[in-house]
Amino acid sequence: LGDKEGERFWPIYDRYTADLVRINDAKYGAIKEYVEDYDTMSEDRATALTKQIIGVDEAVAQLREKYVPVVNGVLDGKKTAIFFQLDRRLVMLIDIQLATQLPMIQER
Repeated sequence: LGDKEGERFWPIYDRYTADLVRINDAKYGAIKEYVEDYDTMSEDRATALTKQIIGVDEAVAQLREKYVPVVNGVLDGKKTAIFFQLDRRLVMLIDIQLATQLPMIQER
């Protein structure tokens, strides 16, 4: 980014990241509950956690939609697209790492 772009972009990035962290706190809370309840998880709790994680995914998508015009207000279209591509890729990498660490629910 050029100096002027950076001056305008980085405060937006900081707000976006703060909003994303708040959403992801719910995700990490659900993961913590999953781990704590894994051996004794009821059918209802499994369904509730599934819905909670889907809600987090929806909230992240809504956050991205909210910020596309904001980012595009300070960056051109291609740089805006690159930002959101990188954001999604980083989140997917984190999600893959988490997924490899969590056991699948087993039917008993």
